[in-house]
Amino acid sequence: MSEKNKVLILDFGGQYSQLIARRVRENKVYCEIKPYDISPQEIEDFNPKAIILSGGPASVYKEGAPDCNNIIFSGKWPVLGICYGMQLMVHKLKGKVQRAESREYGVMDLKILQEQSKLLKDISSPTKVLMSHSDFIPIPPANFKVTATSKNTPTAAIESDEKQLYGIQFHPEVVHSECGKTVIKNFLFEIAGILPDWNMDSFIEETVKNISKQIGNKKAVCGLSGGVDSAVAALLVHKAIGDNLTCIFVDHGLLRLNEAEEVMEAFEGKLGLNVIKVDAGEHFLSRLKGVIDPERKRKIIGNEFINIFEKEAAKYGEGEFLVQGTLYPDIVESGTKTATTIKTHHNVGGLPEDMTFKLCEPLKELFKDEVREVGRKLGLPEHLVNRQPFPGPGMAIRVMGEVNEDRLNLLRKADAIVRKEIKAYDKENKVWQYFAVLPGSYSVGVMGDDRTYQQVVAVRAVGSEDGMTASWSHLPYEVLDKISQRIVNEVDGVNRVVYDITSKPPGTIEWE
Repeated sequence: MSEKNKVLILDFGGQYSQLIARRVRENKVYCEIKPYDISPQEIEDFNPKAIILSGGPASVYKEGAPDCNNIIFSGKWPVLGICYGMQLMVHKLKGKVQRAESREYGVMDLKILQEQSKLLKDISSPTKVLMSHSDFIPIPPANFKVTATSKNTPTAAIESDEKQLYGIQFHPEVVHSECGKTVIKNFLFEIAGILPDWNMDSFIEETVKNISKQIGNKKAVCGLSGGVDSAVAALLVHKAIGDNLTCIFVDHGLLRLNEAEEVMEAFEGKLGLNVIKVDAGEHFLSRLKGVIDPERKRKIIGNEFINIFEKEAAKYGEGEFLVQGTLYPDIVESGTKTATTIKTHHNVGGLPEDMTFKLCEPLKELFKDEVREVGRKLGLPEHLVNRQPFPGPGMAIRVMGEVNEDRLNLLRKADAIVRKEIKAYDKENKVWQYFAVLPGSYSVGVMGDDRTYQQVVAVRAVGSEDGMTASWSHLPYEVLDKISQRIVNEVDGVNRVVYDITSKPPGTIEWE
């Protein structure tokens, strides 16, 4: 990555801010998301080639609305304002923003007015775009030209080529906007003149250097779960510090059927990694006894992980650093300055305040598909690269309510059937994640001419690129029928199977 080809994204609290970063990176351009109130010096230090302002739920004319430094609109950098970002640009440059009589939410027709528009170049008119706003711009700032309109928005896109300032009322980062990818490409390449020079090879090289600088000759331990995130994090750190890394696999008793054995088979003595297994199932279950609230589950598990790591690290050279496979979606969902907490990820918000480790999180700016690409380049076998995502708290957050061995065993058996049948059907790996859930509800049934009152199992299967959004998978009825029949016939205590058809949002991938 060239230091001259970076994009700075300022986050004003929009629900799609992380998708802007995804779209930029898809074009092999490096970017980072920073808070909206970043200082001028921090902007200079980052040295962006261009700046993008995200959307957000606030109104620019209200007291306390998110604001940014005026230097952003000085003409020093090309700036693209999206939704709230556009309205803020207009507001600060003496245009007018006000409440709309008719709000726009959903997919709308965008009519392009200017053939010479740099931002909307090569886009046919009209085109479908996603709108999500209750304010509009009746009067743009001086020396801006209006380049597009919609039914209820007279100023849907504006440009000032002289000041390198561009604004759009719609969201180009979502798939619903037909022209979205073209808009982002036009901004990056036609307007900002950025070179697409960021790739996973350069990421690996730079990250290994940073790890070497951070850890030096000290020791580190890695919480190896067997998933792709922790495996890739471990390989990157091992590449930087070699045998000074010890990987600790904690069997917390919340894993899938036969998973502990499979993880050790995959990693022990392989890939150059030193892997130690710790059996802690009884300990975790004792700490979870009587706990129902999912946030408490996550935090208890996060705390106990660290406690175990600290004890184990003392046996292997006083590990000073804890390596984690934290990804960017984990940080976003756990809550940031401009993002609401959706759920606390055990490796983010679940860490104890008195932890003695220093964290090393080499993947925290990446999305899942990027991590898989890094894994391939580091030589991780394909079956591990494409391994099903599995949450750190394990089945504790797939068993609704209290977690105990009986309920875990029931779910393990049902889950194994779900995974086997969908894997047999999904030869092209189109289903991103699939598993069983134990909701904790019971239903009346008839089995062998007798009345039953037994547990319900839910099946979850979704498609996704990055884990931030997901669509429920339209599995064939034949597959669902086979899963249902097998679970009811083979898993004692279950008499009903249901299929979760909720996408993310509004749901999350996990139930807790």
